[in-house]
Amino acid sequence: MLVIDCQVHPFHAESPQRRWAHPHDEGRRHVTADEMVMAMDAVGVDGAIAVSPKGMFGFDPSYVVEVQRAHPDRFAIVRPVDPQNPAVGETIAEWKRTAGAVAVRLMLGSHIGLDPNTPGVNVIAKEAARHGLPVNFQCSGNLDAATGLIDRHPETRFVLDHLGTRQPRKFPATPEAWADLPKLLELAKRQNAIVKVSGACTMSALPYPHDDIWDNLQRVFDAWGMDRCLWGTDWTRTYPLFPYINGVDPFRQTKRLSATDRAKLMGENCAKVYGWKPKSSYLERHPNGRDD
Repeated sequence: MLVIDCQVHPFHAESPQRRWAHPHDEGRRHVTADEMVMAMDAVGVDGAIAVSPKGMFGFDPSYVVEVQRAHPDRFAIVRPVDPQNPAVGETIAEWKRTAGAVAVRLMLGSHIGLDPNTPGVNVIAKEAARHGLPVNFQCSGNLDAATGLIDRHPETRFVLDHLGTRQPRKFPATPEAWADLPKLLELAKRQNAIVKVSGACTMSALPYPHDDIWDNLQRVFDAWGMDRCLWGTDWTRTYPLFPYINGVDPFRQTKRLSATDRAKLMGENCAKVYGWKPKSSYLERHPNGRDD
């Protein structure tokens, strides 16, 4: 089975030569490209979509470009783009020419504080479609505005981050983690939208393997259809909460997914949406399988 993590955030250590745009104090020091590959190899993940973390690097994608150059067979890359930049259309055109680039990211979550009517928001949707790039859409807490944007741009493919929610950063999750589920289910009617089932384990109120997430996820699968759902860990945002394997094995080992649905969710759909897949599978590189 091809396994592609639809969202990971490798990052380098802060240094005087390369400061983070927004310093963090959550125990995260670095998970470099090499360390991300080691984590993926340890659990049999073939490849991943590396998304430049805006919280650390702002709109500068230079490190994620380095990640792809170091491991072009393991990572495709996504950068956030700035709706307040008058030249954002040119930014998208340049990104399209970048090796390994498969999407741009629009961050419109309510916690960002950006006016959804900022003209650059529509420019991003139009220009991404013109260049054949999906828009990774962080729109938590703003699903009404997100629906309006998706409806205005039927030619654009939107990929909703993290089940359209502002996911918990502490365990255990409370029921409020799923408060926007009805809006997410309604959004499933938009055929130009896809949903990432990324970071889902952070929405659990139970310890690993987080069995309480499945009833709500089944509602997502039923509404969106398994062909429009992508699995991902959202590591390293989830780094303070659990190790990488804890975002992988609950999906690989659950009996709530058929083999066909698991294959779609954990790799095949991602490859189709982004037009990219790793050059070789984990088992081709490691014929004896995982050590555990």
